Amino acid sequence: MNRSLLILSLLITGSLHGVAQQRPHYTQYILNNYILNPALSGIENYTDVKISGRDQWVGLDGAPRTMYLTVHMPIGKKDYKTSATSYNIPGENPRGTNYWSNYTASEPHHGIGFSVMNDKTGLYNRFSANVSYAYHLGLSARTNIAAGFAAGIQSINRDGTKSTFNNNDPTDPAQGNTSDIYRVRPDLSAGIWIYAADYFVGLSAQQVIPQKVSFTDDTLGFKIVPHLFATGGLRFLLSEDVNAIPSVMVKYVSPLDPQFDVNLKLQYQDLFWVGGSYRFKDGYAAMLGLNVANSFNIGYAYDFTRTALNTVSRGTHEIIIGFLIGNRYGDTCPRNVW
Repeated sequence: MNRSLLILSLLITGSLHGVAQQRPHYTQYILNNYILNPALSGIENYTDVKISGRDQWVGLDGAPRTMYLTVHMPIGKKDYKTSATSYNIPGENPRGTNYWSNYTASEPHHGIGFSVMNDKTGLYNRFSANVSYAYHLGLSARTNIAAGFAAGIQSINRDGTKSTFNNNDPTDPAQGNTSDIYRVRPDLSAGIWIYAADYFVGLSAQQVIPQKVSFTDDTLGFKIVPHLFATGGLRFLLSEDVNAIPSVMVKYVSPLDPQFDVNLKLQYQDLFWVGGSYRFKDGYAAMLGLNVANSFNIGYAYDFTRTALNTVSRGTHEIIIGFLIGNRYGDTCPRNVW
């Protein structure tokens, strides 16, 4: 086994035993927090569609490849606002000073959505499909709180044809079964999201139901463990045209290995943004993106790891494309998701 496969095997083994993150990593979750927290269902004034692809540790055989589609929309949301919070007024930054002075909390409303995700790493492929529901209401004249949940299934596939080694031993349960093995388990997540014009705070849990997945008579498998995500961020003006949005996230899977992300996004009006991210004990990422009128947006991120993987990989690429469907208020970028 070459060096890259050995490193990847150790990483996979760690995650399957619940000491590392089992859910995929996302660099641009700041552009789509819905992928981590179902409470964001229906947070915007339109149907929000996001498609994303992530190619992690390029050049490493069997490295993670993740794709997802998310769609969510409001029900009964009536934000009839004729101000900079809803319209791109000519000659004025839609997220400038007037954004803060005119911002009001949304009226109580529902939100629904669904997501599909496929993540392939080495021998294992995980597919999940979930539907979500959330309810939004005002805490004050300028602040909303939302609570939501998502439920569905996840299918975990082990490709036995790729588990054989040069000295294949058919009596070894890790090598003897060369067929594809599928296991289907229920999936449940829940979350809370508090948001206003200039800050957000969220807490969510994925894989709420602890479960065991066995592939060979209870001798080869792993435990599905809950994942907790706590996040928060601020938005403030550096100038009338530039918004700064620092944010942090704490991911808790194992008490021995909590994970920390720190992000900074700089947005020029509603046109484009640049940003950076640091993942504690892992590496750095650079991000940039563009809003195209009030129809769609696109973002790209490149990750560079500081771990031993940087000797065998050429970094990580991630792209996300968003569509604003039914955008009758003319929002040129997300109003509440940054």
